[in-house]
Amino acid sequence: MFTVILFRVFLLIAVGIIVFSLAKYLIDPRRKLETAHRQGNFYLLDDPDNVRKNILFTFRSTMFEGEKFLGAANDSFEVTSIMVWTEDGDQLQGLSRRDFQFIEKELLLRYPKAEVEWRSPIRELLKRLERRGK
Repeated sequence: MFTVILFRVFLLIAVGIIVFSLAKYLIDPRRKLETAHRQGNFYLLDDPDNVRKNILFTFRSTMFEGEKFLGAANDSFEVTSIMVWTEDGDQLQGLSRRDFQFIEKELLLRYPKAEVEWRSPIRELLKRLERRGK
């Protein structure tokens, strides 16, 4: 009798752990970022309250990372600079100047007083696109 009750308690705990793990997996923002990356959609993963945590975002199957820098803006400290790069420069193929303007606009919506700076190889790609007039 006691072993049956103990078995049911352990079974109930196991089911609870599985349900909790599944719910945590489904609402995980990194999973949403990976899904958007695979589908080629835009998704931005950011903790606006934590300046030390980098911005991760994906656009057209390219994963970008941005580092936020805090600075003085008028009467408060806010994010004044965002340095953006990608680990895989090969994924930049097919992106146009308009795509980078869209990304910059999305970042400026979240951080209006920030200036977006592009690291290499994105910076060189933008210079080439400007020379071509695209």
